[in-house]
Amino acid sequence: MAGFHYFAQVEGELLSTDVAIIGAGSWGTALASVCADNQHRVSVWVRDPLLAEEINTHHTNEKYLPSVRLSESIVAHTDVREAIAGKKVIVLAVPSHAMREVVRSMSPFLEPDVLLIHATKGFELESLKRMSEVIAEEVPSAIGSRLAVLTGPSHAEEVIRRSPTTVVVSSAEEESMIRAQDLLMNTYFRVYTNPDMIGAEIAGALKNIIALGAGMSDGLGFGDNAKAALLTRGLAEITRFGVKQGANPLTFAGLAGVGDMIVTCTSQHSRNWRAGYLLGQGKGLEEVLKQMGMVVEGVRTTNAAYSLSQREEVDMPITRVLYGILFEGKSPRQGVEDLMGRGRTYEMEYLGEYRA
Repeated sequence: MAGFHYFAQVEGELLSTDVAIIGAGSWGTALASVCADNQHRVSVWVRDPLLAEEINTHHTNEKYLPSVRLSESIVAHTDVREAIAGKKVIVLAVPSHAMREVVRSMSPFLEPDVLLIHATKGFELESLKRMSEVIAEEVPSAIGSRLAVLTGPSHAEEVIRRSPTTVVVSSAEEESMIRAQDLLMNTYFRVYTNPDMIGAEIAGALKNIIALGAGMSDGLGFGDNAKAALLTRGLAEITRFGVKQGANPLTFAGLAGVGDMIVTCTSQHSRNWRAGYLLGQGKGLEEVLKQMGMVVEGVRTTNAAYSLSQREEVDMPITRVLYGILFEGKSPRQGVEDLMGRGRTYEMEYLGEYRA
């Protein structure tokens, strides 16, 4: 990988920015590599001192992205204040359950004109809030209003190897979207903009539930018919919920929706697919999570989405069945029978109402 340089340009001039990546899991590390390729000055915050030493000394992250050499311009820190000092752009790539704590620890040290971009797909389980809502509660209002979300079909394992990837960045503020787009876009990482931040976050989070189901389907030995049905009805379910929250239904037909669902539900790179596959083979949830050794956002998201569907009175049959499998001891095969045995209904929206 050494010797290749990709960078964003505007009217022929190189734009170099001080960027901090918060979190050095697979996605955070891949985004750090994108920024380094774009010739930005990149610092990465990590909790583990041994990982920080590995990144700084050996320029690798073997746990999350094995057999890949990182740019020597990426510098790791274990002190969050040191990592973000003077940074004009901060990319948050920590698990959903850690987001509030991490942002709260950063907030006193943020530059007043900083752009925050979060790349986390999930909900806060305790509050059932989207990540942008969690972040906005922990930072000054001016910073919260500029917040952007990065989502779309993007396996870190492919981004780090510079495979062609397209993603979408969303924000309520147009300038923030354009800044994020300019920061990240290059010859292998194409970034689109979409002002529907609600839809982008909901699509990115809820597709992980469907990916768990897709993995279970494969683990049970079902074929293409079953997976096609699951993805299609899963997209309808996600759209139904998103529209109820004020999202644009077209968002779910784009990169944040169907694009991310395809890549997450059909690839062994997907943690959620792999976890679902193991569950389909008869392993228990605790055993699966231990074997995975990494965060599986779809598990927490299923819990949160089930509670949200109850609160918002949105029918989400796939989510309901997966909740039963994950948390109530229902077998995957029984879950499939429950879905297939429901009463007849319409496929499309009917009389202004989405039906399951």
